[in-house]
Amino acid sequence: MTASPADLVREFHRAFGLDARDTPAEVTPELAAHRGELLAEEAREVAEVSVTGPLDRLAHELADVVYVAYGTALVHGIDLDAVIAEIHRSNMTKLGPGGRVSRRADGKVLKGEHYEAPDVARVLRGQGWMPGREA
Repeated sequence: MTASPADLVREFHRAFGLDARDTPAEVTPELAAHRGELLAEEAREVAEVSVTGPLDRLAHELADVVYVAYGTALVHGIDLDAVIAEIHRSNMTKLGPGGRVSRRADGKVLKGEHYEAPDVARVLRGQGWMPGREA
């Protein structure tokens, strides 16, 4: 069985002595800024290659975004798989009665009257997060 992205990134962080937490917590502003810069750098690369290609490079850059996002979650002690599951649950409530889908002109799926916002705070509390507590 293939290891999950979370497991792979945890292995990387441990091997290279990078921050990794087991419980959700705030981090220093410097570390938070650094992680944000890493994510922005990867997102810029995806935006660039999305237009210029080729497809194998796009796949590489998309994977880099996911890898850095999982690393950022790990630095904060967040089980990102659980958060993604909650976002997915919420997104599925955008589906209207009879499977009706509302879209913007550009194709983006819109929130309908049955939409339920994700409760990410609940998920994080389930992981041991105590709001307002510093790491």
